[in-house]
Amino acid sequence: MVKKLRIDWLMFAVAAGLAVFGSIMVYSASAMIALRETHGESQFTYFYKQFGFTLLGLAVMYLTSKINYRRYENKTVAYGVLAITVILLLLVFGFPPINGARRWIRFSAMSFQPSEIAKISLPIFLAYYLTKNEDLVGEIKETVLPCASALILLGGLILLEPDLGTAMVLCAIFVTLYFAAGAKWTHITVTVGTLLLIGVSFLVLSPWRMKRLFAFINPWENASDGSYQVVQGLYAIGSGGILGEGFAKGQQKLFYLPYPYSDFIFAVVGEELGLIGTLAVVLAFGFLLWRGARAALSAPDRFGMLLGIGLITGIIVQALFNISVVVSILPAKGIPLPFISYGGSSIIVTLFAVGILLNISQYAGQSVAESMETERMPNRHERLTKARAI
Repeated sequence: MVKKLRIDWLMFAVAAGLAVFGSIMVYSASAMIALRETHGESQFTYFYKQFGFTLLGLAVMYLTSKINYRRYENKTVAYGVLAITVILLLLVFGFPPINGARRWIRFSAMSFQPSEIAKISLPIFLAYYLTKNEDLVGEIKETVLPCASALILLGGLILLEPDLGTAMVLCAIFVTLYFAAGAKWTHITVTVGTLLLIGVSFLVLSPWRMKRLFAFINPWENASDGSYQVVQGLYAIGSGGILGEGFAKGQQKLFYLPYPYSDFIFAVVGEELGLIGTLAVVLAFGFLLWRGARAALSAPDRFGMLLGIGLITGIIVQALFNISVVVSILPAKGIPLPFISYGGSSIIVTLFAVGILLNISQYAGQSVAESMETERMPNRHERLTKARAI
């Protein structure tokens, strides 16, 4: 009898742990800001919201882990989620900008960031299309152009918001997933070269991005202007040392480091928990990469493998981009640290992606026929009922 494997509780625990840790760090990074904004009434404003989204995200992750991932291997689903994402990305331009960017759909006090959904819809579409056209992966007209069109459509709208960081994550998902599908090296080289050319063009044609680039090259000469946030983040990490200043005892978050609970929350972790804390976060993402890649590579079919690779790539690449920006390895760009940065859209969508990976992991090592038989098997309650009837 074929048995469905148990859920990967190690992956579940690490993802849940990172999410809960993120809520705690959001409290530490935002408490004084919340007090100022509420005129001393509450220091938990951001924490309550983030913790609520975290609980919702954990529930979504668990429920998603129970949905057979093959339900996404459907033309209606693949094209449907792509179309819905495009529509939502267009809707953001109907709302007033925040800090010069149009990235959110807002209803009263609630807001939603559609670009987060693109990190799910693009892997689903690419996995479906490259599985359906498995024998034509090397053909430009049949696979390269349709897949690249999906990337250009989503990435182009996100670039117009503007949000270069998320667009770069989508590019990384595309290249990694297309490579895993067996694309020709020449196609991959041309694709990467084209994406780099587009990225350079956006830098050259955007004066404010060029300003960020020059500030990145020599941040200390621009410490009071273009590199202010980066320099304050480096001060935070440097002052943390090995053991840190202690939880909630950081100083840079006290109105020196802008938006410490958001894109630069890793700097707060470094100041308060030191090298030990930042290393623990990096190792946690490394462990998540191992379990996610293990689930993808052990999937019983091509679709599961490609979908798993696309999802785990999006999470890890985004984490690498965020951390690299905070420690000044890459120029500053607005991109949250998965699980940890403040934001309901980010935490829910990221945990949703982990839920899909958890479901894929439950079929690891089985053949396609075995996994389909597992799906058709009655649940435990039904088996017991039948056994008693006999």
